[in-house]
Amino acid sequence: MPAILVTGGAGYIGSHVVKELLHRNYQPIVFDNLQTGHQGAAKDALLVEGDLSDQKKLEETFQSHPIDAVMHFAADSLIGESVQNPAKYFNNNVRNSLQLIEIMTEYDVNKIVFSSSAAVYGEPKTIPIEEDHPCLPTNPYGETKWIFEKALQAFHDARMLNFISLRYFNAAGADSAGELGEDHSPETHLIPLVIKAALEETSVPVFGTDYPTPDGTCIRDYIHVTDLARAHILALKKLDEGRDSGIYNLGNGSGFSVREVIGMVKKISGKEVVSVDSSRRPGDPARLVASSRKIREELRWNPDFPDLEAIVETAWQWHKKHPKGYGDK
Repeated sequence: MPAILVTGGAGYIGSHVVKELLHRNYQPIVFDNLQTGHQGAAKDALLVEGDLSDQKKLEETFQSHPIDAVMHFAADSLIGESVQNPAKYFNNNVRNSLQLIEIMTEYDVNKIVFSSSAAVYGEPKTIPIEEDHPCLPTNPYGETKWIFEKALQAFHDARMLNFISLRYFNAAGADSAGELGEDHSPETHLIPLVIKAALEETSVPVFGTDYPTPDGTCIRDYIHVTDLARAHILALKKLDEGRDSGIYNLGNGSGFSVREVIGMVKKISGKEVVSVDSSRRPGDPARLVASSRKIREELRWNPDFPDLEAIVETAWQWHKKHPKGYGDK
């Protein structure tokens, strides 16, 4: 079985990709410092507890396993924190990621699938957003993702590696079998926050009600985490076939407002959710929706969870059964 190093593989998206790799007879090797990841999320994969800054631990991992490719999820990812502490983000998301590439080339591993972000685009000029949209990130988090994408392109141009960068929008939902779900501390994503409010009978803030959208609240593109995971497998297969490197957006192509998400949680849970209108947050665009035309055409990717109801249903089932997440924090 091909061995795939999955950095950040005990995190929310990484763990779902690890499960898909196991189902497809790959041998995932999870490399995670468990800062935000969970040991229980790694399931049956080999877990190496380590930090990307630890050059010795990384080299030992490459020495000990016949690694065929890398899937790179390990990163700091809170936009607000990146504004407050940019050094943390440039050190981890850029410096440590460059060290990973250098070790890859040292051990003749030349395939990488990178977990990028729609944050590279900044304020969108057109909707839906295509891959050739200008990259003008508005925060250090988005900047670090874009810098590393440019580094990947430079290494590719030097014929040192091939890469696929997946820019995704709002990952949501949970494993339909109930084994994996979203467990962040602190939680910043809308769907789990609304579900938590429903379960705990608390309120959820709505940041901005005067946007130029049908109900006045922000619209975002939500994509099910398992659909994301399948896209990573298709990207890996493209690299295995020796096809061109590239960048792809991942989204559903349609957006849902904050009020629509709250309404869907109410419908599925059968519980009331109290929302509290609040002022806009700086830098929040009114609408962010991806075009996934390119990945649909080139990699034949299609979402299995294309609508908001299916996404929220899996998230609700996970949080209802795991009110304390994995219970290890």
